Amino acid sequence: MAQDVQRSPERAKRLPREVREKQILDAAVTVFSRHGYHAAAMDEVSDVAGVSKPMIYSYLGAKEDLFAHCVRRESNRLLDAVRDGIRPDVPPDMQLWHGLRAFYGFVADHRESWIVLHRHALTAGQPFAAEITTLRSTAVELVSTLVVSAGVRKGLGEQVEFSGEGMAAALVGAAESLADWWLDHPDVPVGVLASWLMNLTWLGFNDLVEGAVWRPTE
Repeated sequence: MAQDVQRSPERAKRLPREVREKQILDAAVTVFSRHGYHAAAMDEVSDVAGVSKPMIYSYLGAKEDLFAHCVRRESNRLLDAVRDGIRPDVPPDMQLWHGLRAFYGFVADHRESWIVLHRHALTAGQPFAAEITTLRSTAVELVSTLVVSAGVRKGLGEQVEFSGEGMAAALVGAAESLADWWLDHPDVPVGVLASWLMNLTWLGFNDLVEGAVWRPTE
């Protein structure tokens, strides 16, 4: 009489590689968001993903590689969300407002992803911090393009190009800080957050593109 063969869930149900990798990365983001990079355990990632540790190593590498994959994937997802949210058919201020709404919408829908990117990747050291630097640089470039394009339309290209990138960096930093604050105040609607930041920053941007510059009196 043939002996029954007990098969593990992994062997009984073979999934396409991309599906399995997503399953592992989703679990890893959850675990890393809870504990940070250094304190997170691969055993917990294995438990949450429902796969063996050897499978994780085979698909995505050891802990350092896995965290790098998480940071890179969530960075790309965030940037894609912001780019998709910017409407090219509206004035620059409305483009920025839609982009901010998309950014905060991503944070709302992917809280764990934002915690990994903003709270853990920077403190984990290199090469992870470099990924966040690249993410911020791309975000600054997006905002700076909106500001400069608005100034160029008004014939103030040189003045705006000189200060536009620095002001864009300030806005990106403010957006990140507000998102971090929002983690503890999730009842504030996405649109309200975006409006707060527009009122804080765009009035200054608008003065810049209009040619008005504040200077100290003493």
